[in-house]
Amino acid sequence: MNFSLPLMANNITAEDRAAVIEFLKGDPILTQASNVRAFEQEWSAWLGVRHSVFVNSGASANFITMAALRHLHGPGEVIVPTLTWVSDISSVLAAGHKPVFMDVNPRTLAMDPRQVGAALNPNTRAVFLTHCQGFDGLDDALLAELQKRHIPLIEDVCESHGATHRGQKAGSFGLASNFSFYFAHHMSTIEGGMVCTDDEDFHQAARMLRSHGMVRESDNPEFRKKWEDASPDLNPKFIFAWPTGNYRSTEINAVIGRSQLKRLDANNRRRTENFQLFLSLLDPALYWTDFQVEGSVNYAFNLVMNKPDEALRDRLMAAMDAHGIEHRRGSAGGGNQLRQPYLAGIAPEKADIPRLFPVIDHIHFFGFYIGNYPSLDADRIRWLCGILNSVRP
Repeated sequence: MNFSLPLMANNITAEDRAAVIEFLKGDPILTQASNVRAFEQEWSAWLGVRHSVFVNSGASANFITMAALRHLHGPGEVIVPTLTWVSDISSVLAAGHKPVFMDVNPRTLAMDPRQVGAALNPNTRAVFLTHCQGFDGLDDALLAELQKRHIPLIEDVCESHGATHRGQKAGSFGLASNFSFYFAHHMSTIEGGMVCTDDEDFHQAARMLRSHGMVRESDNPEFRKKWEDASPDLNPKFIFAWPTGNYRSTEINAVIGRSQLKRLDANNRRRTENFQLFLSLLDPALYWTDFQVEGSVNYAFNLVMNKPDEALRDRLMAAMDAHGIEHRRGSAGGGNQLRQPYLAGIAPEKADIPRLFPVIDHIHFFGFYIGNYPSLDADRIRWLCGILNSVRP
């Protein structure tokens, strides 16, 4: 069979392009306006939260969220995973918080809830949990402990649109959540992201932080009035409450998002079917197959070798390259974030990382992800697993 497997298929469809073309007829407003507001409302209804704020990327959602956390709750420690995207941790640093790193749970790839529970202290401002690659990363005991201690949970759901925990969507449990609509994710607005929350003050802070920190961006008159009364010497249309930037998106991105949202659930069902077939065919003697799949909507095929065998890994990578199977070593985000240069002087010494963070370090060197998208058929998944299983020690 003459197959190949790119990391992602184009998920901007003819239907999406037609929606944009229809929108562009006439003389529409292209900057943030009515379609952005409609997309926020439709996304909130889909997710099951009160408020959503559309921004220009998932990374921007991270930076706004960590800044809002600081302005509303003060600086402190933020517990973060070691398997995540760079912006999760860099946003913590940019907001003046101190990141506290956790190893990951091998069944969910999210941070190990037992380690998180042991790390909580009076200076913990939030737990910033990443739902990796479609898995449900939540834990009932951890949720109960955070509620008991009144410590906010922030959910990064950039890779897991539609994942659920006990039937409730990931991203609707904590103080706030972040989503990405980048090309490779469950749905795309080309570039885009969302900050979601049920908390009114957090919502207003996110709206202001999206647009230069301007108080007029708040849609709550009482929230605006506090700032206006405190600044009688300023034009109320130009009060900049906090230092930030411009994280707004556009009407065109929102039109694509509204079009894509209509088929998100159906696409997620296909991804779930694909992932279940992939795991059923993968050789458990060679690879991890004991993932916690309940509630997952995986946009990737997770491939982690059982044993740290460099020669076998190199043959596996050569086989994937030879057959046109695009892959990412280290799984998502460049692998173990503690090994990345931006954390030099902040992360533990590299010599200590394998001992302190053994699970993520194994994934870093012997883990991969391969693309999983709705257009994949069963024959191509069988072909893929046949190649993966053929590489023997």
